[in-house]
Amino acid sequence: MKKINWKDRCKNPIFWVNVLLSVATPILAYFGINGSDLTSWGSLFSLVLDALKNPYVVGLVVVSLWNNIINPVTKGITD
Repeated sequence: MKKINWKDRCKNPIFWVNVLLSVATPILAYFGINGSDLTSWGSLFSLVLDALKNPYVVGLVVVSLWNNIINPVTKGITD
């Protein structure tokens, strides 16, 4: 069985942009935050802490990351 090629994925900057968006988008959407609302590091850290305290938001982030990692054109969880 062929496995996920983590080495190639980690070298790809698009993968990292997708990971960042997979984490940020559900958090920002759930809390109704725009990028312009995050005007300090304190507000960003507060938002992340609030997200980590909320199991629903953590679940949204996990599902979003899962959708980023799997390859929909292959069978199972492979590349």
